[in-house]
Amino acid sequence: MTIALEDWLVLAGTLAFIIIYGMYVAGKKVMTADEFLKEKQEVKWWTIGLSVMATQASAITFMSTPGQAFHDGMGFVQFYFGLPIAMIIICATFIPIFHQQKIFTAYEYLENRFDKHTRVLTSVLFLIQRGLGAGITIYAPSIILSTILGWNLTALNIITGSLVVLYTVSGGTRAVAVTQKQQMFVIFLGMAAAFTVALKSLPEHIHFTDALRIAGMDGKMKLVDFSFDVESRYTFWSGITGGMFLALAYFGTDQSQVQRYISGNSIKESRLGLVFNGLFKVPMQFFILLCGIMVYVFFQFQPAPLFFNQPALENTRQGPYKEQILALEARYDSLFNERKTLLLNGNADANAQARILTLNNAEKKLRSEAKALVKANNASVEENDKDYVFIYFVLSYLPKGLVGLLLAVIFCAAMSSSSSELSALASCTTLDIYKRNYNSKADDQHYLGFSRGMTILWGAIAIGFANISSLFENLIQFVNIVGSLFYGTILGIFLAGFYFKRIQAKHILPAAVLTEAAVIGVFYMDWVGYLWLNAIGCALVLILAYVFSLIKK
Repeated sequence: MTIALEDWLVLAGTLAFIIIYGMYVAGKKVMTADEFLKEKQEVKWWTIGLSVMATQASAITFMSTPGQAFHDGMGFVQFYFGLPIAMIIICATFIPIFHQQKIFTAYEYLENRFDKHTRVLTSVLFLIQRGLGAGITIYAPSIILSTILGWNLTALNIITGSLVVLYTVSGGTRAVAVTQKQQMFVIFLGMAAAFTVALKSLPEHIHFTDALRIAGMDGKMKLVDFSFDVESRYTFWSGITGGMFLALAYFGTDQSQVQRYISGNSIKESRLGLVFNGLFKVPMQFFILLCGIMVYVFFQFQPAPLFFNQPALENTRQGPYKEQILALEARYDSLFNERKTLLLNGNADANAQARILTLNNAEKKLRSEAKALVKANNASVEENDKDYVFIYFVLSYLPKGLVGLLLAVIFCAAMSSSSSELSALASCTTLDIYKRNYNSKADDQHYLGFSRGMTILWGAIAIGFANISSLFENLIQFVNIVGSLFYGTILGIFLAGFYFKRIQAKHILPAAVLTEAAVIGVFYMDWVGYLWLNAIGCALVLILAYVFSLIKK
């Protein structure tokens, strides 16, 4: 696929403006290490709210989530059901304590409450999972764009990572906050444009309510699953519990988020920023999923490939499985035409609805068979192509100019999230590891230079990890799985500090180490859906630490 000149201009102009603006506004005001690592406490609540949302809303969100809805429906929104509850807890407990202690990093609190070793352990756990996350954040848009457009993967990783490092090194946390507002504007504009195009491109007599009904016929509009299946990834109960613990850990203990709201000029401003995030995050994710639903309905009337990773599909057409894949595509074309005719002629009749459902099930089987052939043709190809659905729609059906805008959305989302991650990684490395343990008496300019050096180093590590990464299921799931392996343990340590005065450092450290080993073991054995790992990790830390407090005097 080729990109028109108009799209190149929109893409380049958008990115250039954001980067130059961020470097100019933030860079000239960063004179000390404190200003580089933490915004002055003068940030307003709306900036905090947008910054918090932008940090979480990576490119993975805007590429993978619509594909998730296309294949599996709206049920993924249950993942966020626990977020508003988490925001209330953080506002009530975390924010007042962090503000009162005037911390620079979340883990600084743990030394005040426990000891230096607890601070270091938790910092290391954060650095591991967030360092991996930063690499995936860069890798996500690169792998998709390189596959679809034929661009060099390594070059894309380097370009995306270098752009982020450029303005983050220049302006630190202020540059991150300044650019994220512009990036969120571009993201909202782009997603609204994609939704509008998908809806307006439906047949004239198919309106929004009709589109929802068509999606509902295939079970795509099922929002809530009240089953108690612990192996199911997305249910009401996993979202309200495991999702709540994941959100509590991410927003309450992850330095990339804590760094955003401790810059508020008061407890009230920080709270309002998180409340803003809690109120709008779920609707935003709902809307992104709804974009995926509109794309699904769009492809009920417009031909869609059996496999959205087009280069992989084309290679299969040219390989030893040519006849088989062409036969599947012929069967799909026949199925598509019959279903389109039924939908255009009205689907109120029970027999027509039953036939449409039969055709939908047949399509799913054909897609499964196509994936198997693609995999057999090239074992290195990831057969899960959810991440390619939305970008295929954008490149194939959006008008000139809007393609460039949606590509800008992908890059902006990647940059907004990874810049926060790199800034947090640099802060944690400088303050929690280097300054606290190795060099506590250097002057300010030394720490400023070291912080910038760490930003560059972590950027290089993220780019390096991106270049050796491979797709792991759906990208948005991969990021959440990585977080779930560590967040429960980290959250348990913080909650022990907040609520259990009996628990001391000698109790929490062995509890944390044993818990982390147990969580990794449970994940490896695949006993429960990954969201439950957050609740398990948190609960196990608290239980073990409390038991140790009864035993060890």
